[in-house]
Amino acid sequence: MAVDAAVTTSAEAARYRAAGWWSDTTLSDCVHHNAAVSPDKAAYADFTRDAPGQALTWSEFDNAATNLALDLHRLGVTPGDLVAVWHGDRVAIHVLLMAIERCGAVSVGLGARAGVREAAQIIRTAQPSLMVTDATRGPQATEVLRAVPEIALRAVVLGTGGLGIDTTAPAPTAELSPLGPDDAFLINSTSGTTGLPKCVVHTQNRWHYFHQKAVANGELSADDVLLPVIPTPFGFGIWTAHTTPIYLGATTVRIERFDPVATCAAIERHRVTVLCCVSTQLMMIVANPAARDYDLSSLRVVFTGGEPLPYAQAAQFEELTGVTILQFYGSNETGMLSATTIKDSLHHRLRTAGRIVPEMQVRLFDGDDDVTTSGRGQPVCRGPALSLGYLGGTDHDKLYTKDGWMRMGDICELDSDGYLTLAGRTSDFILRGGKNISAVAVEEVVDTHPAVAVAAAVAMPDPLFGERVCVFAELVNTGDSLELPALVDHLLAQGVSKELLPERLEVLDELPRSSGGKIAKGQLRETIRSILERS
Repeated sequence: MAVDAAVTTSAEAARYRAAGWWSDTTLSDCVHHNAAVSPDKAAYADFTRDAPGQALTWSEFDNAATNLALDLHRLGVTPGDLVAVWHGDRVAIHVLLMAIERCGAVSVGLGARAGVREAAQIIRTAQPSLMVTDATRGPQATEVLRAVPEIALRAVVLGTGGLGIDTTAPAPTAELSPLGPDDAFLINSTSGTTGLPKCVVHTQNRWHYFHQKAVANGELSADDVLLPVIPTPFGFGIWTAHTTPIYLGATTVRIERFDPVATCAAIERHRVTVLCCVSTQLMMIVANPAARDYDLSSLRVVFTGGEPLPYAQAAQFEELTGVTILQFYGSNETGMLSATTIKDSLHHRLRTAGRIVPEMQVRLFDGDDDVTTSGRGQPVCRGPALSLGYLGGTDHDKLYTKDGWMRMGDICELDSDGYLTLAGRTSDFILRGGKNISAVAVEEVVDTHPAVAVAAAVAMPDPLFGERVCVFAELVNTGDSLELPALVDHLLAQGVSKELLPERLEVLDELPRSSGGKIAKGQLRETIRSILERS
């Protein structure tokens, strides 16, 4: 497994440890500790509305992880091997990830919502020797095997053939050689919003650092109950559902597939205190009447990010529930660059992505030029939250500056107090008649219409202006209608600048999402191009 980017020097690693940002304690060590200190405390619980889901205490989780690790070892998994994980977001996936770690192997996360094409691309890149799936994805796994005949890959289904969740106390064993905190423990992928994913390599220590910042910003403790609704293998999903709950020894509730009503029901039943979701999911909850039909009073903090957050709806949710919404800014590759805290003002929490994290040494670039002093540009960073880059050094020149700093694919603004605001992705501006129009700004104003649940603005080709503004919208009530003139009248009544007015509106029952849960804008751009070509 080759990663050509030496992103952290030995001197930097020593400094990170001395500062307490990195640790010599692994996730496996923490599970052992949680089982010893709080053996009967709930570790993970599946939420289902119609029947009791699987739930494990920390003692049961610890036992199940070791027993499954021994099963994998008997299947031939040895230290350094790569094991693909294609499993729903349930309790069992966390047992599986921990079992792979205890084998000294590396998990390759495919994402529960990945399609065969995406899964095959990741398998082709990472070349694992074993794929573990659940029964739902068993048939798709067979298709993937056929798609990559050049890879010597076996597929097994968790829950069959003696490979399952066994919570009995395992016999003492010296067969296993767990990973260390600086070893690669996970390969996941970019969320694939614009094309085929790339594989990102992670150590535990980068997430240990991220975890500490999240705990400080949200004042988290072991008494919190977390509900992450982001797919587990992706960056936001892995720290909210796996690393932080394990480091904290907190209880985590899982929903296999995000649904606004199920999310509200789970909050009520389990008295969830911390909700973790991308901005689109939060807006879907706000737009759904269930947000008012269920008791959400236990909620204390919402962590959100990944996409810009519409201010009006976020403020409405805070007023409705009394919760504090916290945003952060970063990526699967870079980790956290900036974050808000519960001590920040409402304006800073909802209008910005928080203050720059000093130890991440953020600079702003325009191409290869450092434009930090201008306050606007493409962020680059170097610090303890960085991943190891893309597997095999793929796209090294695109990911790093010439002097080895990791790039983001966004355009951001920094104010004089160090607060960062996301203007949009480098590909997320609509160039209309020579003027850059922020898709983020268009989406924020369209989201103020009461019929709109989620909006996505993209460029549509135009022979006169080059590009025009097209908005795709998912409505609060499926089956309702919204016409462009009515939307424009609403926006003009709000005093919206004419340059932000959509010039075409396409209403869909559901906007396409990437396997990471974000709006798949690349797919929407192709959709409008196809519509225009047919007209």
